[in-house]
Amino acid sequence: MPIVSTSIKLPDELKARIQRLAELSRRSPHSVMLEALEREVAREERLYEFVQEAIRSDKDIEEGGNIYRADDVHAWLKRMAQGVATERPKPWRR
Repeated sequence: MPIVSTSIKLPDELKARIQRLAELSRRSPHSVMLEALEREVAREERLYEFVQEAIRSDKDIEEGGNIYRADDVHAWLKRMAQGVATERPKPWRR
């Protein structure tokens, strides 16, 4: 992946905090900032996908898709987490 140079203006306090963290973790300030940016961009991407999935699910429900009771789904997930073979819950409404 090509590396592209850019600049960013930071408030003095934030710059000092990054410098302190870099020193404590024995990394460069650049490394600290790059890792923080990568985490935040990945988080924003996941949030965007989550919202898009919710919009698709809402549309599916409006078009008559299955609806499940939360208690049934939670109980099913709990059984699965415990390693118990279990069938999916039955839809509450189709």
